[in-house]
Amino acid sequence: MSVPGHSRPRILHALAPAPVGGLESVVTMLAREWSARGHPVALALALDAGATVPEQFAELNGAGVELFPRWTSARRYLAERAAYRETFAKWRPDIVHTHGYRADLLAGSAAQSLGLTRVTTFHGFTGGDWKNRLYERLQIRSARSCDAVIAVSRPVRERLVHSRVAPERVHLIPNALSRFEGGLDRSAARQELGLPEQGAVIGWVGRFSYEKAPDVLVRAIPLLSDASWQVSFIGDGAERRTARRLADELGVSNRIRWHGQISAAARCYAAFDCLVLSSRTEGTPIVLLEAMARGVPVVATRVGGVPDAMSEDEGWLVPSENPQALANAIGQVITQRAMTAGRTNRAKVRVNRDHSAGPWIERHAALYQTLLSKRKLIPTYGAD
Repeated sequence: MSVPGHSRPRILHALAPAPVGGLESVVTMLAREWSARGHPVALALALDAGATVPEQFAELNGAGVELFPRWTSARRYLAERAAYRETFAKWRPDIVHTHGYRADLLAGSAAQSLGLTRVTTFHGFTGGDWKNRLYERLQIRSARSCDAVIAVSRPVRERLVHSRVAPERVHLIPNALSRFEGGLDRSAARQELGLPEQGAVIGWVGRFSYEKAPDVLVRAIPLLSDASWQVSFIGDGAERRTARRLADELGVSNRIRWHGQISAAARCYAAFDCLVLSSRTEGTPIVLLEAMARGVPVVATRVGGVPDAMSEDEGWLVPSENPQALANAIGQVITQRAMTAGRTNRAKVRVNRDHSAGPWIERHAALYQTLLSKRKLIPTYGAD
């Protein structure tokens, strides 16, 4: 990338990270790929008191990425905004790229006060209770003043434009995947997860939250055509207890393994005969791309950016909120091996063609270049 006066643009990503997740994976890849191209990159991490820096970000220290973790007590938003502003003044980025509503509102406000160029990525909308919906409305309002807004899927872009974010500022850049190496084979992956060597295992990986709909898969278990099939849930979150209670009520707890949070869970995907995304809403899920790249058959709900990333020629797409349709598709994956092999092979070709890291990072680079070329404001790192 070549911009007069900005041959090595300094990009700072700001977020309030969870231990793992799709958003966190995207930011990790952005930082790693940008640094690998010789550009300065930093992460400003807003962490709750007592939290540790997530492992995937801590590992970036050795990849030329500067980390600025800041710990604040719950709901001390002014202090968090001031910490962001202090970090920006210290590191002097050319562009502040925010991720998630908390960073959009607080880091975005701090960047705007300094006259910095602002980019935000909308990774998806979760819906849920009134509080989440309020945060999403505030995040969209903040996006209207950003220099550029990245939408990770076509439905996300459509919602932003419908919500009066200027269309020319909204850029569709679906998520991508770095080349995945070091995964375990089937036997080793099952041993790692404590799963039996024999028998079909259905995998589910994600955050236990309303939008990810673990309850829909739990409701599908008694509808599966073979009562010997096991389900392996990897992840944690507020809805995990509810899902376990539902499993008890339906009498299927003996068919479920609850693994909790596992770092680098993708290395264990070979343990699964299929991977299920039962979501109510999605952006372009990293879990989907990981499974496609690893040759794991996928059953997913037809929501968000999922149908744009995987067609019915490459996997199984079912309506959301439909446990019976989910169970029927899982049955096809496991019993119709020839059809499954064909779709899985085509999915691997598709993800390598359409979601590789190289073209993806170049699209970000081109956007950064355009913004810096048009830049009119000069950052002022003085008093607010």
